[in-house]
Amino acid sequence: MKFRSSLACILLLCLAGCADGARLVQNDDSGGVVVYPFKGDQGAVLSSFRKDALTLIKEKCGGPYTIVREGEAKGRARIAGAVEGSQEMVRERRWGIEFRCK
Repeated sequence: MKFRSSLACILLLCLAGCADGARLVQNDDSGGVVVYPFKGDQGAVLSSFRKDALTLIKEKCGGPYTIVREGEAKGRARIAGAVEGSQEMVRERRWGIEFRCK
């Protein structure tokens, strides 16, 4: 039984590591939109991926930028099954930042 518990924990950690980070989803000459996942209890502003999102914006603009708006973006739902016969629906929340380069 300990082996199954350990295996389930390792599998869950691997799946958590495979989660999407911050990514540029809209891109044009003057700016774009970056989205990143967050957990509800942690909040979007305190998410570890926010720093990555802001880094992507800085790289895209190559200098100063303005955040036009930000808010919860469309997330996704997926079925996670760490142990055979045990599945659950996981809802992933995402935060979006629309920005313009100066």
